[in-house]
Amino acid sequence: MLSISSIRRFVLGLGALAATLSTSPALAQGDLLVAPTRVIINGGGNAEVVLSNIGNQAATYRIGVELRRMEPDGDFADVTEAEASATEKAALEMLRYAPKRITLLPGQPQAIRLSARPAPELPDGEYRVHMSFRAVPPALSPEAAQEQATAGQLAIRLTPVYGITIPVFIRKGRLEAGATIANPRLGGNTTSKWLELDMRRSGQRSVYGEILGKRGSEQIFLIKGVAIYPEVQGRSVRIPLTAEQIAKLSGPIRIEYRELPENGGQLIAEITSVVR
Repeated sequence: MLSISSIRRFVLGLGALAATLSTSPALAQGDLLVAPTRVIINGGGNAEVVLSNIGNQAATYRIGVELRRMEPDGDFADVTEAEASATEKAALEMLRYAPKRITLLPGQPQAIRLSARPAPELPDGEYRVHMSFRAVPPALSPEAAQEQATAGQLAIRLTPVYGITIPVFIRKGRLEAGATIANPRLGGNTTSKWLELDMRRSGQRSVYGEILGKRGSEQIFLIKGVAIYPEVQGRSVRIPLTAEQIAKLSGPIRIEYRELPENGGQLIAEITSVVR
């Protein structure tokens, strides 16, 4: 049996090779490990997402796709097919994947194959769905069911159902994107403090990266995984701060929005400001 550390190394390596782009290598929830956590398919192409059961019991997972829209605060709202825009419907129609349900033994990984074939007449742009991986609760064993029937009791089982959702992007054509940062300000309440930013996106696709704050050469804060999707022109971002970090915010602070280092670390936007 493979050790959990061996499984993680296998999944990370395979995920990095199989997917068109991995901006965050792996995500775990319950006994499920998924890699990568973002997939980008440029034009018609293929990719893979690797699932691994890192628990000590066999588990079944259901794979599906859904639509979600970003809101100005960065949260997401579910979208039904009836509410879907033409772009969202096109994303659902062009993505193919298999299998749709798998059972994994402890320590077993398996790849989910993805493919996308944008139609020639489809306008250039970014198309996105969110792929979900959800645990299927185990059925009640025949022995337990018989025991309940014999006792004549009504039993209620509360079984947590966990899952992971990752975005899958299909990009057609040569797409550009940019962003700006404005109005950095301190906020908070009696229990927590934060730095709040207003961010705006431009171009034909989403942007994704990390935000870091510097005073001179010293890094004060860093937050990864900040995205702005095409359905919003801008969003607010809150960066939690400790008392020590707040104390270092005196004087001009340089705030940078960059691609993740594993994606090249290119500067997307920056601002130098006195934070109040």
